[in-house]
Amino acid sequence: MADIAAFFNTVKLPTMPEVAHRLIHTLNEDDPPVIVVRDAISQDPALTAKLLRLANSARFGLPRQVVSVDDAIALAGMNHVRTLALSACLSEAFPTVQGLSRDEFWQESLSCAAYAGWLAQHVGSDAQEAWLAGFMLRLGELLIAQSAPQSLAEIERLPHIPGGRWEREQRLTGFSEGQITAELARRWNFPESLVQGLERCADPMATRPFCRLSGILHLAELLAEMAYLGEPAEAMVQKLPEDILRALQLDIGWLGAHMPEPQSLAGSVALH
Repeated sequence: MADIAAFFNTVKLPTMPEVAHRLIHTLNEDDPPVIVVRDAISQDPALTAKLLRLANSARFGLPRQVVSVDDAIALAGMNHVRTLALSACLSEAFPTVQGLSRDEFWQESLSCAAYAGWLAQHVGSDAQEAWLAGFMLRLGELLIAQSAPQSLAEIERLPHIPGGRWEREQRLTGFSEGQITAELARRWNFPESLVQGLERCADPMATRPFCRLSGILHLAELLAEMAYLGEPAEAMVQKLPEDILRALQLDIGWLGAHMPEPQSLAGSVALH
């Protein structure tokens, strides 16, 4: 069996800014004060500018332009602002990887995040935790590219079959990207619920008890990959695994009627 600790001995972890560590710490608190989150972000001018650009993008659909961190919190809520700030920190921490389009990588990550948040909202789970976990899911592939760059071409080989990347990663490295991201999240002190969701998402039905976040992430990544291939929402829903839908108590007929079209969740946002 592959050893995740041995894998991490072959990579250099990206350096996260201090503001990110402060924000991660608040994820582990039941009721962090808004002022702590606001001050952490406001003390980093570059992050503040990026956050405001994200908040004002069409993707997030706020009712008017936001001009400050306080404004963003008032309109979107503290949890949403914290999630956006962390996503900006994460995208900045990882360098460009040869063989991967940086723009496409982060756009798919944003799509996965959007689908995860949407699904979580409709099954009664934490939508912000799901959004952040969905955004982070593919980070493990960036560490695979560092540890075993010769494997990246095979992992990214066309055609892209939804879910095929997990199988190729497992075969070539012994781990899926979600398992690697989970260990990264554990080392960075993200909440254990997020870690477990990532760790099991490639095969959420394989462990008991069933982890709802893992199921949500599995479906979200499949949807993001199918959206990238240009499939309409109705066709995407028909290809989702029925056992995971049942475990999440999601009715395929309801999904077919309510699933947003990919373009409504895939607006372009510059994260870097």
